[in-house]
Amino acid sequence: MRILFMGTPDFAMESLKCLYEEKHNIIGVVTNPDKPKGRGMKTLASPVKEYALEKGLKVYQPEKVRKNEEFIHEIKSLNPDLIVVVAYGKILPKEILDIPKLGCINVHASLLPKYRGAAPIQWAVINGDKVTGVTTMYMDIGMDTGDMILIKETEIEENETTGELWDRLSKIGGELLIETVKQIEKGIAPRKKQGEDFCLAPMLDKQMAKINWEEKTAKEIQNLVRGLNPIMGAYTFLNEKKIKFWKVKAISENDLINIFPELEEYSFKIKELEAGTVMFSSDKKGLYIKANEGIISVLEIQGENARKMPICDFLRGNDIMVGEMFE
Repeated sequence: MRILFMGTPDFAMESLKCLYEEKHNIIGVVTNPDKPKGRGMKTLASPVKEYALEKGLKVYQPEKVRKNEEFIHEIKSLNPDLIVVVAYGKILPKEILDIPKLGCINVHASLLPKYRGAAPIQWAVINGDKVTGVTTMYMDIGMDTGDMILIKETEIEENETTGELWDRLSKIGGELLIETVKQIEKGIAPRKKQGEDFCLAPMLDKQMAKINWEEKTAKEIQNLVRGLNPIMGAYTFLNEKKIKFWKVKAISENDLINIFPELEEYSFKIKELEAGTVMFSSDKKGLYIKANEGIISVLEIQGENARKMPICDFLRGNDIMVGEMFE
C-alpha cells in the first residue's frame, strides 16, 4: 500500500517509526510548519519531521490544509491508498478525506467515544480515570466521530502523570496502528459505529491550572497536578508569589498522624483548618497542606522564577511557615 502519514508531536513519531520499521511504503510525511520554541524562541522542527528527514522521507509542511488547492492537488498526485493521521493538529477537509481509496485512519489516545478532541490523555488523568487506551478509526468530517477499527485498553497508574501516560500510549498506538494496517491490507478490518455516550476533551487553558483550594478535594488536586505535568504545571500563590506543583500526593489525616505522631492530640483541630493552610513544613520531612477531604503532601515544587526541585531541596533555601496560606 502507498501510505501518506500526517502527524506532528513525539506521540505521532512513534507511529511513524513503527510504520517505517515494518517496511511499509511511506510515500510522504505531512507535519506542521517549524515553530519558534523555548526562551530563545529558536525555530524547531516537529519530532515527526526530524524522524522523517533522518529516514529520507519526503516532508510536506503546509500552513493550512483547508481551501489549499495546491496542497490538495499535490496529495492527489501522490495517489495514496491510505492516509494515516496521528495528532496532526489540523482538521482535514472532505476533499482530502476522499482521496485515498482505502480511506483515512486515525490513531486516537482514548477509548472512543469517550474523550473526543485535542487533549484526551490530559483529561483522563485530570478526571482520575482508572482505565484509558487507544482507538484506531476511519475518519469522517466530524471531530473523532468515525467508525472504530481496533481498541486497546490499559490501566492508568495511581500516580502516573500525563507525560508518563503519553509515552506509554504512544507505543501502544504504534503497535495498534500496525495491526490496523495489516487488517486493512487483508480486507478484514472491522467497522464499528460509535455510541452516543460521548464526552469531549477540549484543549487545556491556563486558567484551569490554578489550584482551587476552596472547592477541590485533595484527590482532585493531585489529579490536576498529574494531569498538567509536564504541560504547564498546576499553580497556587503563597505570599503573593506564584508557586507551581509538579508532583504531590493526597494523603489522609491518619496518614499524617502516622508520619507525625505528635499531632494526634491535636487531630480534632485538623478538621477546623481552612483548605490551603500549611500544616507542617520541614526540609527533612517535607511540606503538608490542608485540603478538602484530605491533605496534600508536596513532592516536587517550583518557586517563582526558579527551577523545579524536590520539596526538601526547596525548603532548605525557602522558608514556608506553619499556618501560612496557599491561595
